Amino acid sequence: MPAARSSLSLALAALAGALLAACPASAATRNCSVQRDAGTFGVTYVTSLKVTNTTCANGKKVIRAFTRCRKAHGGIKGRCPRTTSILGFRCRESRSAIATQFSSRVVCTAGTRRVVFTYTQNT
Repeated sequence: MPAARSSLSLALAALAGALLAACPASAATRNCSVQRDAGTFGVTYVTSLKVTNTTCANGKKVIRAFTRCRKAHGGIKGRCPRTTSILGFRCRESRSAIATQFSSRVVCTAGTRRVVFTYTQNT
């Protein structure tokens, strides 16, 4: 009986390893580089991007769509309504501001997918 348990344990370990290996690379949380695309997001500076269960490319699309929504709802100082769907994500934003600019952290979620980015906007 101990040999059967040992065989079962090895089989379960192998199955668990195979399942983990089969998970897509996007299943992890990762920091994405935004330096190369700095001028394409529609804000003054995107300073960070982190994604979970999605790709960096998709995260960058969310940033661009969020910026378009924000500017459509009040211009450069506008805010995207929380009820608006951004490529299937719901986003919430927190800001700190001085007279000439504001810095913001945006968290967008859709189920287990998550896009978190920070940006600075000169006003």
